[in-house]
Amino acid sequence: MILIESTLGNIQDPEWAKTLEGAAVDWLELDQWEAQKSRLRKATQQDVELALSLDRNSHLHDGDILVWDEAKRAAIVARITLREVMIITLDDVVGETIPNMVQTLFELGHALGNQHWPAVVKGTKVYVPLTVDKKVMNSVMKTHALPGVRHEFMPGSEVIPYLAPHESRRLFGGASDTPHSHHHASKDAHGHGHDHGHSHGHAHAHDH
Repeated sequence: MILIESTLGNIQDPEWAKTLEGAAVDWLELDQWEAQKSRLRKATQQDVELALSLDRNSHLHDGDILVWDEAKRAAIVARITLREVMIITLDDVVGETIPNMVQTLFELGHALGNQHWPAVVKGTKVYVPLTVDKKVMNSVMKTHALPGVRHEFMPGSEVIPYLAPHESRRLFGGASDTPHSHHHASKDAHGHGHDHGHSHGHAHAHDH
């Protein structure tokens, strides 16, 4: 077993990219939950046992180089599979009047809460991991059509560098635990919409 207490670099680094040309690479495959751990034991694709023991509150990034054997020109590299992330941009909402801004942000929070979607707020952006099909998430956002609210999807690997470790755990650590959606809007004979949502915090919202 090989003890890993720190990384040597990343395959995206120009110097390492040149060093690894023609080298044999063994991969340590990690899912989005495992990638958030600083302590982990797992075998590589070629069955090399690794014991990860990083500094507290640190974690591996996709492409991190864990082992390099100059004599054998062989490396072990981390490969992390992260889900896509929906990024909600609120720049246009911030410029609205306070009453309009409060209403829009409240309705957005209610819409996300109804779906049981974890989220991280940083500045004027809200990061939401894909816990259901992208079409469903698009449908939810289009159904609410909140003024000034824009959204797009990005690979999780491109988002995680901007997040603190605890924010990464919030987005990716438990995403696979809630692969469901409560997106349903119906109208009764009188044209009134009913949107029923509930959260894991035991707070129940019923809009009539």
